[in-house]
Amino acid sequence: MSALGEGVRGSAGGSAERGVHDDVRRRILAGELTPGTRLAELELATRYAVSRPTARAAIASLVETRLLERAPHSAARVASLGADDIRDVYRTREVIESGAIAQLAASRLVPSAAVAAEREIDALTDASPADIVDPDMRFHQALVAAIGSPRIQRAYDELADEMRLCMTHVQRAALLPTALIAAEHAEILARIAAGDADGAVSAVRGHLARACERLVAHAGA
Repeated sequence: MSALGEGVRGSAGGSAERGVHDDVRRRILAGELTPGTRLAELELATRYAVSRPTARAAIASLVETRLLERAPHSAARVASLGADDIRDVYRTREVIESGAIAQLAASRLVPSAAVAAEREIDALTDASPADIVDPDMRFHQALVAAIGSPRIQRAYDELADEMRLCMTHVQRAALLPTALIAAEHAEILARIAAGDADGAVSAVRGHLARACERLVAHAGA
């Protein structure tokens, strides 16, 4: 089988375009398709047994979420996150998450979904670091979702794939111990529960800054 895989099945009722999109996305986030890998329209159409317009549409949707990049008149390639990209992703996260957390702390609202995700991470302390990417994403998403702003949620969702890609790189390289991530999450929730907005914001900023600094250093190694 090629690096792209052969054939694809979308979820029940899903389109062929969605099936190609989802499988390529999964492979990128799993590290099976590495940064710089070339993804030509014809090659995707052949591997996944779909039409070229379908492959083209799937590529366009992945370019839109910045998992692929494409120059004019060139094949798409798996996006490479440089130091500036990583810093910008984390800077954007900090702006959105710190604002959301300050609001949650003001009303001492601790989202149950964030608590559940944190418990899942606690239970995975001895597991592979890659196993915590999903609950880690859900923890942070729950904090933003809890303030109930559709527009802020939309802005955060647009960043989701790049966030997950960064988290995947952090965990696959074991740059942050799971126990440290769990402890920092617990502090964020405790500060929110105590109504300590400044402390909660400081905790999430430190949490994000540590991940960003280590990933930037790793990317430049």
